[in-house]
Amino acid sequence: MASSDTFDLIVIGCGPAGEKGGAQAAYFGKRVAVIERAEHMGGSCINTGTVPSKTLRESALYFSGLKQRGLYGIDYSLKENLTVHDFMHHEREVVEMERQRILKNLELHKIELIRGQATFEDAHTVAIGTGPNAARRLRGEVILIATGSKPHRPPEIAFDDVHVFDSDTFLQMDRIPQSLAVIGGGVIGCEYASIFMALGVKVTLVDGRDRLLPFLDAEISERLRERLAALGMQFWFNERPVKVQTTLSGVDLVMKSGKTLQTESALFAAGRRAAVDGLALEKAGLAINDRGYIAVDADYRTAVPHIYAAGDVIGFPALASTSMEQGRLAGCHMFGKPSKMMSHLIPYGIYSIPEISMVGATEEELTRQKAPYEIGLARYSELAKGQMLGDETGLLKILFDPTTLKLLGVHIIGDRAAEIIHIGQAVLTMGATIEYFRDTVFNYPTLAEAYKVAALDGLNKI
Repeated sequence: MASSDTFDLIVIGCGPAGEKGGAQAAYFGKRVAVIERAEHMGGSCINTGTVPSKTLRESALYFSGLKQRGLYGIDYSLKENLTVHDFMHHEREVVEMERQRILKNLELHKIELIRGQATFEDAHTVAIGTGPNAARRLRGEVILIATGSKPHRPPEIAFDDVHVFDSDTFLQMDRIPQSLAVIGGGVIGCEYASIFMALGVKVTLVDGRDRLLPFLDAEISERLRERLAALGMQFWFNERPVKVQTTLSGVDLVMKSGKTLQTESALFAAGRRAAVDGLALEKAGLAINDRGYIAVDADYRTAVPHIYAAGDVIGFPALASTSMEQGRLAGCHMFGKPSKMMSHLIPYGIYSIPEISMVGATEEELTRQKAPYEIGLARYSELAKGQMLGDETGLLKILFDPTTLKLLGVHIIGDRAAEIIHIGQAVLTMGATIEYFRDTVFNYPTLAEAYKVAALDGLNKI
């Protein structure tokens, strides 16, 4: 094999984990190749998931005037004759900018970008099977698998990508539907359901469980349901579709209970699995686990010590932010410069309407652990900034130890939740007490001031 085809690190997949893992290795002076089979860089984060959906959220708030409704008490209606092209315009600009940023980052770090389908020939050798580099064979001393995930498509559901979509094809629709069924009350389902609800679409959310986002603090989850219900969303809990029937006006979803839901379009957002098709993992001595992902240890090593995996391909939490950090940490460990992520202090951002973010423990977790805790609350309606923004339903909730006063968790629902959560994250990381919030001067008026209000509320209780 030619020396030009031998690398210190081969990265398969150029999403958040692959890009950051490759850049970290290049920073250490290693020769790195990144293989990408898709037309565009960035994986689902840039092209079908994180960035498009979050950009669309901002577009939905703009086009619908939802924020102004609370601010001025005016019943805004959707701008007339809004087309999918109008709705997607800003999304296309942001996505293209991010694609170009990734290409520039690879160039900056002198990483060779190789287009095509990667297939293992053995544990160190990868063949390129399609694209302009077909028939090229690469050898890597270390390999990082960062191919991401793809939506699970139940075999009993007929996906036509005209009326019935998964989360990767949903944004290819040619029109905004009058009615929409969203199957799955997880992060993707709640985000898209609330975005299209804001646009005036009649939305029904179907989930096999009895609550939205069960990993959230129960109070925050219920507040989200109440807010969406107030906007007109319908919920079918403890249900799941077992059959899809196409009609002249859309689709009929037949539920396990026998009930039928008639809707113009349906989005299935219930479950994903590792995108490893075509990799021939078995030739490298690897396989996916019973959850459909590649198993790794705490340093992101697979069962084959020189092969690492990071990002959505390893499963939960499958966030763009954690994928980036996993890729970076894998890049550190594989070249003898180990670093650690404080995994229990990862912030979660859910870009539903309203926005949600959390870090640290929930009440349910502390109860299971039999750990004592007290609660401090700050309602956006009590904040001058909350009133200015027209957010009268937002809430910031802190959990703390009533004896030591150490902060245990922060949970926020409301405007800019995913931004201000990092204040709580910093205090948690320092192992500090809620007295920090009491004794700190916050800008006025701000939403961050909610931390002081919540801390004083909690201290008053003890």
